Amino acid sequence: MQLYPTRATFHVAVAGAGLVALGCAARLPPVVAFGGAMLLAVAIGRAFAVLSVTRLRATGFEMVWTGPTRVRRGARGQPLVLEGELRNRSDAPVRAVGLRPLVSSMLEASIEPASLDLPPGARARIDVTVRPRRIGRWGVHGLALEVRGTSFGGEALYEVPLLFANPLGIEVLPTALAAVAGRRRGGRARRGADAGRRALVAGDHDELRELRDHSPGDPFKRIAWKASAKRGRLLVRETERQERDVVWLVVDASVELWAGSPGTAPLDQIADEVATAALRHLQRNERVGLVVVASRVRSWIAPGTGAAHAAVIAGALASAASVIDVDRSELGEAEVAQRVAEHARPLDPNGLRGIRKGDLDALTVLADQLRPLAPFAPRVPFATTARERALRQYLAAFGVESPPRASGERDIAEATLVEALERLGVEKSRPSAVHVWAPPPSRPDAMATAIARLRTRRVTLRWNLPPFEAGVGADRERRSPIADVVDEAVRARARASRARGERLLRKLGVHVVGRREDAAAVRRAPAPDKHEKAS
Repeated sequence: MQLYPTRATFHVAVAGAGLVALGCAARLPPVVAFGGAMLLAVAIGRAFAVLSVTRLRATGFEMVWTGPTRVRRGARGQPLVLEGELRNRSDAPVRAVGLRPLVSSMLEASIEPASLDLPPGARARIDVTVRPRRIGRWGVHGLALEVRGTSFGGEALYEVPLLFANPLGIEVLPTALAAVAGRRRGGRARRGADAGRRALVAGDHDELRELRDHSPGDPFKRIAWKASAKRGRLLVRETERQERDVVWLVVDASVELWAGSPGTAPLDQIADEVATAALRHLQRNERVGLVVVASRVRSWIAPGTGAAHAAVIAGALASAASVIDVDRSELGEAEVAQRVAEHARPLDPNGLRGIRKGDLDALTVLADQLRPLAPFAPRVPFATTARERALRQYLAAFGVESPPRASGERDIAEATLVEALERLGVEKSRPSAVHVWAPPPSRPDAMATAIARLRTRRVTLRWNLPPFEAGVGADRERRSPIADVVDEAVRARARASRARGERLLRKLGVHVVGRREDAAAVRRAPAPDKHEKAS
């Protein structure tokens, strides 16, 4: 236990030391005795502070969350209030100052009140306001404070830092799906109406839709031989059947797209757009599927409908923010073990005493024992060894974030995206539309094959380019003329890169979805004067 003297205690100690020095120099025993008594009082106060706080913790000075669940759901950027209680079960009064919540760096937190007085046997309510900065699963690890007050008149001599390790999980969802995912389901709400807008799509049916030219891949049984003989070219009967639209949303969640301030990075904007698109199609009672790719396929959710399916999509988008896997994290096994040990020490101080430094096997056993206390139950992260997978799973279970990998995964992610589009091209239930959120391909030849297969099956493909300029100039505190010029240069380069990507995708026959922000920027741009036109 560490104790820190208050300002008054420090002044008394300095004054006592000064009197002792002055008395020794002037050879005045009374002055030396008085200064020594001041120093002795400070030392005795420290001893009583240690005994008092130790007794306080032993008799039940604790902090608990009063909410019904260990995981709270919220939307990105919207405040969430967590209620807790500080309880003083001892027979001595306590003054707690400097209350501060211990939260993930992806959460902005404040607490009210910042200090409070607890009489013996009393309890006080505390409100922790959390504002999520990024979607994902993040942790509120506990509460830290300083205790003032000791027995025998040692009030306010020392501050004793105390840490209450009380894990709580915050699942941050995109704004569009947060309300739907948190809605109660069951009873009449569970029986969603099966009626809805149905789409007339090509298929095997009795009703003729149109005659069209033969395309590669069309079965011969659908060739209209008489009409083909009359017109001198192969024509195919296109019949129609009624079924609901099957919409696939494909998201590239490479770590490069997390670059920037939390909340303004490109992938932050993409998550909001995907959530809005999913909600729009689900409200039309269309079947919506989701694919999240990076260096591997991170999520593959089959098409479905209803509020329960919206909650599944919201959870998959939240897990896309995780960079705990070994191929997405900058932390090595030793650094992961260090974070696990730092987090586990407040939860079980005695558990780490018998573990030698560098003994990762023993630390893994302790992590497995403490993981049931975690608010989340995540999937097992990707790693090369079982020991590292267990350590990384501990961090994910308690919502401890990891820095993204600096080298990135852009090339591998593009290959994974090609494989995903090829798989959608052979799905038994033919997609009606595929919406992609990804950077433009750097290898157009590999992407062209997958796009051609979708076009052959008459699947609408729409491509949304990430807003690479998102977050540029978001930090208004560092504004200066030089910073403004640099930000404008970065935005110009991002717009140029976007224009090249749009031209490339249009050559491949892909419809590129425009952005309102770009159109607004063009409208706001000043018209060139006569001298600029002449040049």
